[in-house]
Amino acid sequence: MARLIANQFVPDYAVHPGEILAEYLDSLAMSQAELASRTGLTPKHINEIIKGKSPITHETALMLERVLNRSIQYWINLQNLYDETMIRLADRKRLEADIEWLNRFPIKKMVDRRWIESRRDAADQVAELLGFFGVASREQWKPFREDSLAVAFRQSQKSSINVEAVSVWLRQGERQAQKIHCAPYDKDGFRRVLEEARLLTREAPQIFQRRLVKICADVGVAVAFVPELPQTGLSGATKWLGSDKALIQLSLRYKHDDQFWFTFFHEAGHILLHGKKDIFLEWGEEDSQDKEEEANRFAADILIPSDLWRSFVQRAALTIASVESFAEESGVAPGIVVGRLQYEKHVGFSWGYRLKRRFVWKSSEKTEE
Repeated sequence: MARLIANQFVPDYAVHPGEILAEYLDSLAMSQAELASRTGLTPKHINEIIKGKSPITHETALMLERVLNRSIQYWINLQNLYDETMIRLADRKRLEADIEWLNRFPIKKMVDRRWIESRRDAADQVAELLGFFGVASREQWKPFREDSLAVAFRQSQKSSINVEAVSVWLRQGERQAQKIHCAPYDKDGFRRVLEEARLLTREAPQIFQRRLVKICADVGVAVAFVPELPQTGLSGATKWLGSDKALIQLSLRYKHDDQFWFTFFHEAGHILLHGKKDIFLEWGEEDSQDKEEEANRFAADILIPSDLWRSFVQRAALTIASVESFAEESGVAPGIVVGRLQYEKHVGFSWGYRLKRRFVWKSSEKTEE
């Protein structure tokens, strides 16, 4: 059945130019043998064109132009249209074979977030999904799955991980990063940027988000805010998009400022401390891997230098007022201080809760509740 896609008619059949040629000869009362004689082609060749066994080449099209008074472009266009239609029909069969594959992906979420278009036809939806990944077929998508699995199986298995959803979330980060113009990566510059980023922890999201993207892009790091997808459990990710451009991807899985900023600086630690070939996915759970522990220490020390922290926690009493004062002196948000106190069990997990700020997504941007 023919379809209409983007106001374009897409036939489910192909007409070989030989059929048009046969009709044209009938209208002129010209036999195949006469056409062969006039063009210099063999009768067999003419017959194979009419039966759809041979194409109309550019050379043949020129001969037909002179004999039949139809332009070379006319015959070439007929052949091109036939070839394209045959390719699309074959591709359609492959897409139809992959319709069940769609069920593994969070298609509705992707449509709702306008990452892809909704298609009425399931095979067309498969094509839309392939376009999202920037691959020609399901076979070319496999590396996305394999990369995600390789990381997923190194992580805790406490929650059910949908590898297809993980691959979607990672790909959306890449797509956003492609739109962020970055200067070549500057390692020393990125270290300096983190000092400014630390001060941004005290700002509201509508201020820090754009500023964070800008200052990191200036030193070769693209920061992408991508809402979490179900069955991914991801709070952040780090990967290199080339030798001169790194990506930090943040999901806002954990809603509070201490967790959000710790994730950002943890990912920054991976960029500064570790190689350019690895992909780091953060489930926010304790991990014994050396590189994860290194990134954790890096984040903690950047947010609150160790000497300042030791001095603070050794004080006789921890009060809300002392936390607020220390946070102001240190140049970080008070919620970050509370979060570290809770993590290190200096206080209970309900203590100081009101000092934490909660972030939520709003219209694809993060805002503070």
